[in-house]
Amino acid sequence: MQQLFPGEVFANTADFDTGIRQLLPRYDEMLEVITRCLLSPSGRILELGCGTGELSLKILNRCPNAQVIALDYSPRMLQFAQDKITVAGYQQRWAGTQADFGDWANNPGKLDIGSEFDACVSSLAIHHLQDEMKLKLFERIAASLSKDGCFWNADPTLPESPALAEVYRAAREEWAVQQGISLTEIRAKRGTSTTQGYSSQDQVATLDAHLEMLTKAGFKIVTVPWKYYGLAVFGGWL
Repeated sequence: MQQLFPGEVFANTADFDTGIRQLLPRYDEMLEVITRCLLSPSGRILELGCGTGELSLKILNRCPNAQVIALDYSPRMLQFAQDKITVAGYQQRWAGTQADFGDWANNPGKLDIGSEFDACVSSLAIHHLQDEMKLKLFERIAASLSKDGCFWNADPTLPESPALAEVYRAAREEWAVQQGISLTEIRAKRGTSTTQGYSSQDQVATLDAHLEMLTKAGFKIVTVPWKYYGLAVFGGWL
């Protein structure tokens, strides 16, 4: 079986865009919430773990003058995203860099991407870091944002109890049945991920733990604009 970096999910990169929408309820809605929380239609936006470029594309569609600087450690994902952005005609407003954002959190000087970003975004990536590194990353993000800058993250969260975990699981299974989706077939397309830099298998934290980390990192306004069972969009402003 092909070995994957954490976050690649599927053995075939081309399966990701369809497969993730079948695995996760309301995937597009979740990403669109992030784009709506970017209140300025312009500015420099840093994306951590861009994957196949779906969030980048939504941002570039909604924010006509935004420049997106995207990081991902997977060359396969970056190429897929680059091709998608180019087809959409946004290649002048998007730059992809192969990098581990955990490494950036620890050694920001090694990566020549600048600072003073107007916003930072991420989706389905930061939950691969251990909690200590999540906090370091949030601190690095805060230090890299301009005054009044914002950060928004879409990620799975750890249920606060076994009972809630069962509620989340049942809701996901029922949603799949309603959509006519066979989760068994979709999961069969998944690959086995290996540790890459600071990222490994899912290391989810509770929503409260994330919000506490953001506050500790220096975010003055911390909020949750969207939540659907175990999925959440959270973040805030400096």
